[in-house]
Amino acid sequence: MELILALAIGTLVASGLWLVMRPRSFQVIIGLCLLSYGVNMFIFSMGRLRMGAAPILDPSVDIDPTAYTDPIPQALVLTAIVISFATTALFLVVLLAARGFTGTDHVDGKERDS
Repeated sequence: MELILALAIGTLVASGLWLVMRPRSFQVIIGLCLLSYGVNMFIFSMGRLRMGAAPILDPSVDIDPTAYTDPIPQALVLTAIVISFATTALFLVVLLAARGFTGTDHVDGKERDS
């Protein structure tokens, strides 16, 4: 499972970096989204990959730390997802406004062949 997750994170980050280096604004925004998904999955994987493990410790039972998963990365990722949605919405509004003012979505405002 760790290998599949590592491949997914690598694919998301590589795709995101490739799209960020593209000359179009929309591709840059999608690339930033893919980068944020890759980082979120990386942070989530730091909390130990366990199926069916409880994230909350029961104080009435002897505590075995290997039977639990860390809830901090899950909380961080949930917060990051919300912030990412808001940032993407802001970027899309700025993209649409810039496209309306300049007539193009090229990152420097100029088309390559013109």
